Amino acid sequence: MPATATVIGALLGLGTQMYSNALRRLPYMRHPWEHVLGMGLGALFANQLANWDAQLKEDLDKMIEKAKAANERRYFVKDNMVEVMENLSDGRQGHSQRDFAEDT
Repeated sequence: MPATATVIGALLGLGTQMYSNALRRLPYMRHPWEHVLGMGLGALFANQLANWDAQLKEDLDKMIEKAKAANERRYFVKDNMVEVMENLSDGRQGHSQRDFAEDT
């Protein structure tokens, strides 16, 4: 993947410089060092973009795992499920003020 990003970035930099010269009606290879500089900057940009994308995927996977763990703690904790099931079997949706008054 780094080789592909490098080649694509270099071609992007070269193409940008040649397009710039074509718009100004100059010879395509007027200053060859500008082409080399454009290719280097394009390769650097494409590699950084590929690295950023990989880091973004890792961060997203971590966030999804944290969200799954939070949902499992919230909805699938055994003690919480037992309490919910007991309330449902009693026909109650939850505790109300009347329930507390009856307990005292």
